[in-house]
Amino acid sequence: MKQLKSLLIATILFIGTSQAVSAQAKVAHINVTELMGAMPEMKAANTQLENYGKTFDNEYRIMVEEYQTKIKKYDQEAATVSDAINETRSQEVQEMGNRIQQYQQTASKDMQKKQEDILKPILEKAKAAIQKVAKAKGYQYVLDSTVGSGVLVADGPDLLADVKKELGF
Repeated sequence: MKQLKSLLIATILFIGTSQAVSAQAKVAHINVTELMGAMPEMKAANTQLENYGKTFDNEYRIMVEEYQTKIKKYDQEAATVSDAINETRSQEVQEMGNRIQQYQQTASKDMQKKQEDILKPILEKAKAAIQKVAKAKGYQYVLDSTVGSGVLVADGPDLLADVKKELGF
């Protein structure tokens, strides 16, 4: 009877251990930033974003030059004009400064929106390839090992080479 009890306990422990081993998830990692940087589509996207940003930069530069020219002119003429004119000019310069600041904020938001619009399809393509490779290799989880993403140790399998191959580069 004691032997039967010992055999039953040993069997339960063996089954429990094998269940725990088979229940462990397979985990891999990939540096998504490095992957996207290597994708051919990123070169075109970066060029497109750069050109889009130049339009804002040129307009901003023109506004600042005009602002600085007016300040210089008003400073030179300040002693020869009335206080009322100086007050009006001061308000005008302040309004110009506010417009420049508002333009800068709007341009920044527009650039961010454009960047999201351009990069979204590239990121989706990368994610689809990562999912396909992970499924083919039997991984349940793939962590982003990009610096600052929260992954502290990435010693497991790196899928970067396999995903690049899947994407054709």
